[in-house]
Formats: sequence, structure tokens, C-alpha cells
Amino acid sequence: MTETMIAVIGGSGLYEIDGLQGAEWTTVETPWGPPSDQILTGTLDGIKMAFLPRHGRGHVHSPTEVPYRANIDALKRIGATDVISVSACGSFREEMAPGHFVVVDQFIDRTVAREKSFFGTGCVAHVSVAHPTCPRLGDACETAARDAGITVHRGGTYLAMEGPQFSSMAESKLYREVWGCDVIGMTNMPEAKLAREAELCYASIAMVTDFDSWHPEHGSVDITAIIATLQGNSSNGAEMVRRLPALLGAERADCPHGCDRALDYAILTAPEKRDPAVLAKLDAVAGRVL
Repeated sequence: MTETMIAVIGGSGLYEIDGLQGAEWTTVETPWGPPSDQILTGTLDGIKMAFLPRHGRGHVHSPTEVPYRANIDALKRIGATDVISVSACGSFREEMAPGHFVVVDQFIDRTVAREKSFFGTGCVAHVSVAHPTCPRLGDACETAARDAGITVHRGGTYLAMEGPQFSSMAESKLYREVWGCDVIGMTNMPEAKLAREAELCYASIAMVTDFDSWHPEHGSVDITAIIATLQGNSSNGAEMVRRLPALLGAERADCPHGCDRALDYAILTAPEKRDPAVLAKLDAVAGRVL
């Protein structure tokens, strides 16, 4: 059994966790540079919790410039076992309306300007992201959201775009009508891929703020309307998070879906060919197998 630490990566609109006991902002150093901000740690209902504001307090990092590798490394380094991503998104589906939550289970990665792996020359590894989120963790998030009275949709494909601009109408229609995506955002990639490389269970909760630009009655994304919806989503997101400790418990067994064993057969570089400098940087994310 492993002691549970629930880590929440908060996106636009969610910048803290209320009610933490022994709450303290902690500076964590990583080989990949500083994370987005200090990490807020404490306990909630006796369960260890960590909170990292993805964009930094005051929203200082654009989606492209978020230090994704440092963020995931820092969470792994402090003992996180389960990572809940909470982020704002646009919707491609009438039934996934502003104010609703979507428990994402698939991604299409259209980002182009981000470092997407901890591995590379000196230590090559390939992990599977066929199923990039943890169903066990998704179950807990769905239950917590429903118990909080939130309209939540289980399952959906998240189109990760580079940003920071929103989609053109042509792009929006492509993603919706041809590619069959359900929601669109700018931050879950490469975050989900890196969490898998770090052997962390990862769930993505997409909080719908708008209908993107495909909708005939909502032809463009209005940032003013988004901010208004964000305020309600933020409150609901906090209510969902408050219910997670009771659902996940203080200890957990090995992940039944293998998230915490993703590196078992992933590293291909022969031991004698591995670069010691690279291995030193991988001490937190891959220490179990190195």
C-alpha cells in the first residue's frame, strides 16, 4: 500500500484549495527549472493534499510557457500519487454546456512549441498513452462532481491547441465535425503525457466555459462571458475537490490500470549507454526503474 497524496493542478479560475489544514506554500526545486509557482500542501480530512496553480498565482504563464516538466517532476518529488487536472475548456457539443464538467478520457495533441518528454538522447523511453487518463481516478472525480450537484459528462476527447489565440471558425468546425472532438483547451498536453512518464495516475476535469466558435448562436469566444462562467466553475471545482479525500482514502493499492508501472518496459537505452547526467535529472520521475 502507498500513502495517498492527491495533487490538484488548477487551471484558469481555480487558484487554491479552501479548508486545508496545516496549509503551507512550499518551494520545490527540480532539474527542469522552477515549477509554475510554489506548491500549497496540507491535509484535507486527514489526507495529504497538494495544489499547484498551473499558470502561477496572478496567471503569469501563458499555456505555451507553462513549465510542464517542472510541474510534474515537482509533484512526483513531494510524493504525489494521484494528479487531478482542473482546467477551463470550450465545448463542441450542445449537451456539454457552459458550467458543465467533462471527465476527459482521450486527447488529440495539436501543440507544437512545448517539450513533451522527460526522456531523450542519453536515456530513451517510450510509454503508452493509448489510454492517457486513469479510470479509477476518473471514477472518483465523477462521483465527487455529482455529489456536489454538478452536471458532469463521463468521457470525452480533448483537443489540445497551442494558443494563446482561440480557434478560427474553420478550425472549430474541423475539430467538431471531422475529428469528433468534444472539448478544446490549451493546457492538458503535454501534461498528461508527462504524468504517464512519471508513473502518476492522472485525471482531467474540463470545466466548460463556452461553445468555442462553431456554434451558430455563439459565433465567437467572448472573454467577458468566459470569466463570468469561470467564477461559477471555480466554486464548483472547489466543491468537487473537497469530496475527493473521502473517496480515495489515506492508502491505496497499486493502480489496477498500471499507471504507476508505466516505465516497466519503456526504457530502451542499454544501461551502459545511459548518460549519467540525464539519469540524475530523472531521479524523481523514473527513480523506481533506474
